[in-house]
Amino acid sequence: MNTKQFNNKILKLADNAYRLAKSILNSEFEAQDAVQDLNLKLWEKRNELDKIENITGFVLRSMRNLCLDKLRQKYIENELSDTLEYSEADPHSKLEKKDMATQVTILINRLPELQRTIIRMRDVEGMEFDEIAEITSLTENAIRVNLSRARQKIREQLITN
Repeated sequence: MNTKQFNNKILKLADNAYRLAKSILNSEFEAQDAVQDLNLKLWEKRNELDKIENITGFVLRSMRNLCLDKLRQKYIENELSDTLEYSEADPHSKLEKKDMATQVTILINRLPELQRTIIRMRDVEGMEFDEIAEITSLTENAIRVNLSRARQKIREQLITN
């Protein structure tokens, strides 16, 4: 897909994507940000977009998923922050735990997409292996392997830092 085709097929849907994002995120600024993020991701994959039959459905589904990821990430950060705030009375310990949680979140975000998704579903959202398997269309064994590798990568990075 060349630049002109991208502009005609994808960018013309930005208004629809914005309205969807705004309805999910309840923020004009975050919705604009989400549209830009999606456009960038789609531009990077523009050569694969010709294969998609329903481009409008694909763009709107992608926007929905991106917004849900943003909400999940915000929820995770709030939960980590709340947990750390009430867990100990010592301010130094709180600060250390908050720094560790921030560092772990950063390391999770650096994982390959599949491992990142699995570790968030399992360790953050507390989903069972069969639920993750249904969502990702992977076997439970493949999920366990990816989860183990993700945890190992995070552990190694924490030890080396």
